[in-house]
Amino acid sequence: MQLNSLLQFNIQQADSAAIKFIKEFIAFGIKQALSCIFPVFIICMLFLSKIIHVPFLPRYDFLLLSCISMQAIMFFTKMETIDELLVICMFHVIGLCMEIFKVHMGSWSYPEFGYAKVCDVPLYSGFMYASVASYICQAWRRFDLQISGWSSDWLAIGVAAAIYANFFTHHFIYDLRYVLIAAMVIVFYKTKVHFTANGTRRKMPLLLSFFLIGFFVWVAENIATFFGAWQYTYQHAGWQMVVSGKLISWFMMIVISIIIVIELKFIKGRKTLSAV
Repeated sequence: MQLNSLLQFNIQQADSAAIKFIKEFIAFGIKQALSCIFPVFIICMLFLSKIIHVPFLPRYDFLLLSCISMQAIMFFTKMETIDELLVICMFHVIGLCMEIFKVHMGSWSYPEFGYAKVCDVPLYSGFMYASVASYICQAWRRFDLQISGWSSDWLAIGVAAAIYANFFTHHFIYDLRYVLIAAMVIVFYKTKVHFTANGTRRKMPLLLSFFLIGFFVWVAENIATFFGAWQYTYQHAGWQMVVSGKLISWFMMIVISIIIVIELKFIKGRKTLSAV
């Protein structure tokens, strides 16, 4: 009798744990989906602009107007705060500067015509970097993210600056990406990111979050190039999957993005404390 009761109790516990896990998994998925609204919107616009032509409006300009409109909607409906909008604008500028340089160096191209182009780069392209910032800001708020084991601010900023510089300098000198990855491991191996999906506090290594976000951005990049957002040199004759080496590039770009957001959060937190 006691054995049956014990078995029944264990089964009930297992069922309860399974239900709790499913609820948490669903909540995690919903929050992730809400955090991805702007990136998903861009992918949808890339698809629509591929099959629908707006008279007298080049595709790149249509994408630019669509992105600006979506940002305005997200801001005025309070889906984004003013601080988040400023971060997104900062990433737009950072991304656009890189795009201009990379296109000039022949890394990829935007072959279609557009009025809103600077140095052969359509202005909408900066929003693809801004969409990554949008995701990070949204996820930070929705998952109540907190960081523990953070290294020195100067070390973190130094790593981010070195990674960004390497995107430019590797065209002229040795590519230091693997040296920089080693530096990242040294600086952030103790750092954890804490999050809540459905009441239970979880944590994971920050380095793992860098890689996971970078992987999904690489998947999105494959979708974007398939719909003609831009073209790598090996895609001119026909679409091919983006080379796996770009995973490392996106991993490093995500490091820059998250470090900037974290440092801005820290700065705002210090100002808030000093004002109390």
